[in-house]
Amino acid sequence: MEQPAANADPSAPSLTVSALARRLGVAPATLRTWDRRYGVGPSGHSAGAHRRYTPADVRRLEVMRGLTLEGVAPVEAARAALAASVDGELPAEPDRDHPKVVPLRDTDAAVRGLTRAALALDSRAIDRAVVAAFEKHGVLWTWDALLVPVLAGIGERWQETGAGVDVEHLMAETVLGALRSVVASAPEPRNARPVLLAGAPEELHTLPLQALAAALAERAIDARVLGARVPGDALATAVRRGGASAVFVWAHRPAMADVDQITSIPAMRPPVKIVVGGPGWTEAPVPGAECVSSLSEAVTVLQRAAGG
Repeated sequence: MEQPAANADPSAPSLTVSALARRLGVAPATLRTWDRRYGVGPSGHSAGAHRRYTPADVRRLEVMRGLTLEGVAPVEAARAALAASVDGELPAEPDRDHPKVVPLRDTDAAVRGLTRAALALDSRAIDRAVVAAFEKHGVLWTWDALLVPVLAGIGERWQETGAGVDVEHLMAETVLGALRSVVASAPEPRNARPVLLAGAPEELHTLPLQALAAALAERAIDARVLGARVPGDALATAVRRGGASAVFVWAHRPAMADVDQITSIPAMRPPVKIVVGGPGWTEAPVPGAECVSSLSEAVTVLQRAAGG
């Protein structure tokens, strides 16, 4: 039988995984993951061979929890927690040469909370936080103040280390579902001619397009997302078929910003407003087009073009 830690008080009460999860503010599944992956788990046993968390275990997990809240990678936080004394002394700070999980620049509680949910792969918690922010503040605020800081931090960590693609994908898929719910519950559109939202021909990122569609839907503007990698001829066909009032093209990098795609948009009466956005665009690609630098600016320009 596994023995309790030598420096823990054997008479002190031990905790179940559910009780400790409530105490730390994490999901029970997170504690099981920390135990399985990093060895920071329960060392006590109760009748029936159920493992329970001793006071020493709790102290170590409090250390790990505190470090992960600061953005320290779980593997580094676990190493520090396992090395920690259980008599009240905190461990030495982890090696700063190791990258943090998410290099957050924002200390806002909502950002930290959403980051914790993402790192725990807790899609339900992500969805609850995002939906609550949509209901309280709307899509524009939620995108700029909450989602962009978290998504940018996750993306930077993936670029630097190659780790965390699972976190990035789960976060994106969950946010996508929440954005589509906004569109589904939006008021009846006021614009007879739709707004078309498209990715550049080699653009794979579509979450900004979905965010833009949701922000427009809140304002009763019908916007239709054509998705990623839209060729110029397909975009031209969609404009003719749908009688679009405006077209927005997103490019994440300069190499993806394709002027030929823009020039393929046919001249129509009434004219189609052409708008481009994203880091890939630094200026309007053709006369009469407009280059926007933020989601808020895109919403303003497209709402005006749609007559909303």
